[in-house]
Amino acid sequence: MASNKARAHFTLSGYHFNPDDITRLLGIEPTSINAAGANSGLDKPVISSWELSTETVVDDFDVYDLTNELVKQIEPHKEKILQVIKSHNLSPRVGVVLVLSVDKSETEPDVGFGARTVRFLADIGAFINVDYQLSERI
Repeated sequence: MASNKARAHFTLSGYHFNPDDITRLLGIEPTSINAAGANSGLDKPVISSWELSTETVVDDFDVYDLTNELVKQIEPHKEKILQVIKSHNLSPRVGVVLVLSVDKSETEPDVGFGARTVRFLADIGAFINVDYQLSERI
């Protein structure tokens, strides 16, 4: 049977922006980008995204720790993040991706967010998304 897996990510998304500009302005190298909207016309809005992600962890993990680790990386750049959100009309979010084992012997991970993470997300106007999947269909 598969084990539980998780990762956390900070994403900036919006229409008609080049993620490379965000990398340059923030001085943070993303783990992934989607530049689909960078060259799209105004008649067909397409979303681009800039993402910084933790590594995927397996088995025993703590979502509180994962998101706290992520916030520690981006928190020193808070003012720059606020500037790019405003200047590029971006939507910030922290997401947690969980792949849960269907094996009954596996423990269920606690999913929650610490005060530091919640405070930071509130300060930048971000929302939280938790995406979960089962490791295999029942």
